[in-house]
Amino acid sequence: MEENTKDFIDILETYWEEFLEVLPRLGMAILVIIIGLFIASWLSRLLRRKLQTGMQDPLMGRFIANMLKAALVILVLMLALQAAGLSGIAGGLLAATGVTTLVLGFAFKDIGENFLAGIILAFNRPFRLDDAIKVGDIFGKVKSLDFRYTHIKTFDGRDVFLPNGNLLQEPVENYTRDGFFRMEFIVGIDYDDDIAGATSTIMEAIREVKDVKQEPPHEPFVVTDELAASTVNLRVFFWVDTDDYRKGALETKGLVIRLVKQRLLAEGYSLPSDITEVKFYGGSPFPIGPPKNDK
Repeated sequence: MEENTKDFIDILETYWEEFLEVLPRLGMAILVIIIGLFIASWLSRLLRRKLQTGMQDPLMGRFIANMLKAALVILVLMLALQAAGLSGIAGGLLAATGVTTLVLGFAFKDIGENFLAGIILAFNRPFRLDDAIKVGDIFGKVKSLDFRYTHIKTFDGRDVFLPNGNLLQEPVENYTRDGFFRMEFIVGIDYDDDIAGATSTIMEAIREVKDVKQEPPHEPFVVTDELAASTVNLRVFFWVDTDDYRKGALETKGLVIRLVKQRLLAEGYSLPSDITEVKFYGGSPFPIGPPKNDK
């Protein structure tokens, strides 16, 4: 019993001595991780500020800064393993990177595609931060571009995280890339109204809205669109500023419609509703002549 106890104590002393030998290297590895992560965060923030101030597109600056931070974190972990005396593990990790990447590529195919799509989107830049874009049924403003997802804030308040791969595979409609967007609506006037006079009145109303573009090639215009059943339809076209799509386009369109309606009614133009003709087949459902006296 005493011999077993002595052997156990010797084993503990041996492990303790080995731990004391490894302790400085573990402390150095922890110090490398702490300092390295601090430097990685500081460099990524510094690069992000430099890129966002020097580039017109802050979205790409954020993406590059995030990529730099991820690369620096991997480098710090490798240095920490070297400092801890685990160079064999670090070398093994580097040697296994190719095989691991291949295996993970098959296991997480969608993740890899979205990551590569994010890199392509960051450098190709089909949209910028706060651009109003439409992808399928998703319509809103771009808020961020991450490694896997693009954050879109819809105009009805939803936060949609769209996989980057979808942005490469589906058409992306950018409403704010050049800052202009054409709006249109239809006004129906009576057949007895003067079309040229109504067109002139509509143009005068549009010119009163300062947010509507008036210079070529973005000047407003009106065309006679259709001879409908009860109205002559005039289609109104005008261009608006879309740097802020909700204010620049939607609110401006509502203001133009209100002013056009007010000016047309003030000038005596009627805006008739559709005429509906009701036919009864097989006899009239209404009684003809005076009501009968049952008495």
